[in-house]
Amino acid sequence: MLHKEGKSIFAILIGALVLLIWAVGSTTGIISILMWVLLAFVVFMLIFSIQFFRNPTRVIPQLDDRKIYAPADGKVVVIEEAVESEYFKDKRLMVSIFMSPLNVHANRVPVSGSVTYAKYHKGKYLVAWHPKSSTENERTTTVIQSDGKEILVRQIAGAVARRIKNYMSEGQSVTQGQELGFIKFGSRSDIFLPLGTKINVTMDQMVKGNIDVIAEW
Repeated sequence: MLHKEGKSIFAILIGALVLLIWAVGSTTGIISILMWVLLAFVVFMLIFSIQFFRNPTRVIPQLDDRKIYAPADGKVVVIEEAVESEYFKDKRLMVSIFMSPLNVHANRVPVSGSVTYAKYHKGKYLVAWHPKSSTENERTTTVIQSDGKEILVRQIAGAVARRIKNYMSEGQSVTQGQELGFIKFGSRSDIFLPLGTKINVTMDQMVKGNIDVIAEW
């Protein structure tokens, strides 16, 4: 299944592909060679986009709000205590997942509950692993309250990722596993949890949204 965020890109690429196929058959000489080169490039971009905007169906077999599922696919690059200065304004357990352009980029809701805070921030485009990217890059912050506890999920744009989509709004009821948003072309997701939460992942571990349990209450 392909994600809806890629529809406009697919439309442009398919349109360009049709025009170039027509151009290849209608031209000769240097222009024809140029059209073949452009055609090859468009085919490459179409294959890359299909890979990037893939959105595999992943259904959590049994909802369990004691378990906190990974909100994104990628590599665990940070597990530490850190001060969350935007919403909690105190120390929390922070887990960061880095998404390369090869990962699935649909972000998912880690626990069922209600959205108590949702905000978009304009910002810089530092590389996603930069220590200041969590507070200075373009980002969205979503806080979900579940059974009296709150979890914060932050989508962070990187040097290549320059468009974040977030489908959450304050007061919205959400179900574990549903789509939270999408980040285009490489990025990072930070999760802030209460101190004392049991962490089930390790540094450099590869995780998948809706499959791997990153923590438990």
